[in-house]
Amino acid sequence: MEDGIRINKYLSEAGYCSRREADRLIAAQRVTINEKKAVAGDKVLPSDEVFVDNKRIYHDETPVVLIYNKPLGVVCSTKEKNNIIDYIGYPKRIYPAGRLDQNSEGLILLTNQGDIMNSILKASNYHEKEYIVHVNKPITDEFINGMERGVPILNTVTRPCKIKKLSSKSFSIIITQGLNRQIRRMCEYFEYRVVSLKRIRIMDIELNGLKSGQYIEMSPEDIDNLRAKL
Repeated sequence: MEDGIRINKYLSEAGYCSRREADRLIAAQRVTINEKKAVAGDKVLPSDEVFVDNKRIYHDETPVVLIYNKPLGVVCSTKEKNNIIDYIGYPKRIYPAGRLDQNSEGLILLTNQGDIMNSILKASNYHEKEYIVHVNKPITDEFINGMERGVPILNTVTRPCKIKKLSSKSFSIIITQGLNRQIRRMCEYFEYRVVSLKRIRIMDIELNGLKSGQYIEMSPEDIDNLRAKL
């Protein structure tokens, strides 16, 4: 970073926002570098101070990606108390790449890299996410076929997905979207209630025996490999 990095990349790598959102903030004159309004193309040096809406933004050059097995009851919204960041207590500032609702558990990634977070969240990238779901009554072929074709929820129709029946009341599902409470809403459309929901995979990242409430850090090589797939 001796020669500086562009201000939009700085904000993205700091985990503050995407580069596109950074460009909008800069155009709106909400970003300053050393108390001067930033303009597109400005570069940031290690000694510079960057603020967005008078909030200091720190750039951490060491990428962090955590693979975390979220327990039930932990909230992913960082705006609420006792959230996932508080629960983990990681020494560096990180953000969850997506959400699992309070009543769901399993795999979630946390990172300080804005480009990684935004790429994972972007639905148009069609990244696979796999879940194990238990419902309140026996699963029928009609239910499976209807879920796989697409379900009308939230003023849209869900993308086709893959479902495998595991037992009379449980199944695995692979989706490429992240609509709000998507799987629960899909099940509700067919008058099924989700009893438990656990995410076990994001792309090719799996829990691999990670216990509830535990996390592991990705190595720099693994982070580079992840970036190459995004």
